[in-house]
Amino acid sequence: MTAPVTRRRAVLGACGLAALGAAAFRARAAERGLVSRTRAGLGLGTTVALTAAGPDPVALEAALSEGFAALRAVEAAGSLFRPDSALSRLNRAGRLDDPPDHLVALLTHALTLAERTGGAFDPTVQPLWPLWFEAAGRGGRPEPAALTACLARIGWRRVACAPEVIVLEPGTEVTLNALVQGYAADRVMAVLRARGIADAFVDTGEFGAVGAHPDGTPWRLGIADPRREGEVAAVLGPFTGFAATSGDYHMAFSPDFADHHIYDPRTGHSPRGLASVTVTAPSGLVADGLSTACMVLGREKGAALVAGEPGCAARFAEKA
Repeated sequence: MTAPVTRRRAVLGACGLAALGAAAFRARAAERGLVSRTRAGLGLGTTVALTAAGPDPVALEAALSEGFAALRAVEAAGSLFRPDSALSRLNRAGRLDDPPDHLVALLTHALTLAERTGGAFDPTVQPLWPLWFEAAGRGGRPEPAALTACLARIGWRRVACAPEVIVLEPGTEVTLNALVQGYAADRVMAVLRARGIADAFVDTGEFGAVGAHPDGTPWRLGIADPRREGEVAAVLGPFTGFAATSGDYHMAFSPDFADHHIYDPRTGHSPRGLASVTVTAPSGLVADGLSTACMVLGREKGAALVAGEPGCAARFAEKA
């Protein structure tokens, strides 16, 4: 069982359509000799949108098509929202020969981060999801015995990952939901850059930006207020690189946000200290993993973890 489609609450703003209106937006872009194109759809359990600007509309359309193809390749490798993905097949069989390169890259990063964080980040927490989802549906929490049994199936050392084969110990299941959207942003942005796109914004559920807004202003990224839906708590600007947010509001199992979809692998319960963490980084994969790890580690240890990563920074929101 996987989580239903959700939307991470972050808001893009850069004097764009909302501020100027469509006609003025196009006029400002035209003054720079540019046209812009946006392609949107569903993927990776959320809505995705790719925006690119340049002088050649045909080249833009080709780049966006190739960008979506890259996203679909990541999805086919590591998304639990697709029952035919390589990850879903691995979880069912416990073994996957000749795994796709994307899955190996994602899982290798996950296991490395698990080791660095002493297991605070752990890709084998997937069995906790149906346990908590079903208990929440009954209006409660998992029974202690059921939780103990579930925890016996969790531990990143229960996974052996190599380019030739991935093997899970019996009962182990893997989730890469804490990494796959950021990794997809990396892959899409790499395609756009290879196509010569200098100005682009990528929203795969996590975010990446390069260059500037088509009207010439810097990209800006609004960080959602974790307790006031639709409101922005802070704005990152100018924004380039990648950003990822993890928060207790994305999928809460209790009205007070005490129980939610992020789990401490060592206890099986949700961490209680933070409402959200936003990490900026040179890589979407790095930003995505760090934001989840920080939610489990808490502010002090999370800040120390991020400080050890070149070019990374974190913004923490405490629980109200």
